[in-house]
Amino acid sequence: MNNNISKGWIFFFGALGGLLYGYDTGVISGALLFIDQDIPLSDFLEGVVVSSLLGGAIVGAGMSGYVSDRFGRRRVVFAIALIYLIGSLVLALSPNATVLIIGRIVLGLAVGGSTAIVPVYLSEMAPTRSRGALASLNQLMITIGIVVAYLVNYAFAPVEGWRWMLGLASVPAVVLMIGVLFMPESPRWLIKRNREDEARRIMALTREQSEIDDEMKQMRKIEEVEESTWDVLKSKWIRPMLLIGSGIAIFQQLIGINSVIYYAPTIFSKAGLGSSASILGTVGIGIVNVLMTLVAIATIDKLGRKKLLLIGNVGMVMSLAVLATILFTTELTTTVAWLTVVFLGLFIVFFSATWGPVVWVMLPELFPMKARGAATGFTTLLLSAANLIVSLFFPVLLGAIGTAWVFVLFAIIGVLAFFFVLKFVPETKGRSLEDIENDLRGKASA
Repeated sequence: MNNNISKGWIFFFGALGGLLYGYDTGVISGALLFIDQDIPLSDFLEGVVVSSLLGGAIVGAGMSGYVSDRFGRRRVVFAIALIYLIGSLVLALSPNATVLIIGRIVLGLAVGGSTAIVPVYLSEMAPTRSRGALASLNQLMITIGIVVAYLVNYAFAPVEGWRWMLGLASVPAVVLMIGVLFMPESPRWLIKRNREDEARRIMALTREQSEIDDEMKQMRKIEEVEESTWDVLKSKWIRPMLLIGSGIAIFQQLIGINSVIYYAPTIFSKAGLGSSASILGTVGIGIVNVLMTLVAIATIDKLGRKKLLLIGNVGMVMSLAVLATILFTTELTTTVAWLTVVFLGLFIVFFSATWGPVVWVMLPELFPMKARGAATGFTTLLLSAANLIVSLFFPVLLGAIGTAWVFVLFAIIGVLAFFFVLKFVPETKGRSLEDIENDLRGKASA
């Protein structure tokens, strides 16, 4: 590890796992249009191919949090990059549906691991004053990965090159493997291992001396409490935060975001657009996704996490309701198809500026230092499980009840999410991770 690495590169490589997650999430949408011509897939089998990644992600998220608490964040990120590389090559060379599904499961192990580790690493590396913006880089990288996937899909659509679409994920995987060699370890993990001098040197890369002294004092105070990871996880005082973290993780997926990401070309095709136009429509949505994530980065440390979640709920529900109304009341035309693109774009606007980055920022903020990896891993496991359910049954629902009713269902879930946030979710803006933890412990004692 090179302690002379700049702050920018620390957070770039720290968030790069998010780009791989985004790429592998988005690329399947275009590849599905052409896989069927080489490997026949029924509607159900198509859902299995897409959702098998989430099956692997559940395992990856469940394992990686505990492993990173024990062996460190850097080592786990390197292993994740290696698994991304293997999974992408297996997919590119798949001769049949079975191998295709196996490749997606392998890739899912890496996806689950990155969803659990990347937010924790960014939160622990970032200074309090800009933690929201820097932790949001995970979501920014996810959105950039999705756009890159859409552009690759569009480039290879004329030659139906689905193997190239899936295999090119190996490139950022190799970049990440190299980048990890220059990344510093999380200072909070080092404190847990009584490596205070090394932790101070790393914190000096991103903080002023006064901030380092204050955070060190808080971390030492927490370390004086003799608790194992398991002791913390089974404590009564952490249960409310586990429930809240689980709630926002599940709602982020059940409102339907990844069904749009995975199946946008399929939705557009059913709305009347051709294959190339459908993929091009998703490129536009992907670009909007990136731009609005930049808006979130600029506002999350000013407006706060809870307010952004509530604003996002209102916007997403309204977009879905208008879209469903249009599909219920008009005939299928080219105009209606492009209106579908527009209102799905608005849905993405509100998600990308709010729920997309805010959930990834809040999950590690909610949990104590001694079990942050494991608790974040548990909640991202549930996030992946919700993602699995949505992606597995979305094609079936689309065929059974139609696009409009599916959007109505997502809108209802959005309303429920609004009241959940309003009632239960705390504000974490402008507070150190240790301050949040001490407050939770204090409330439990009271």
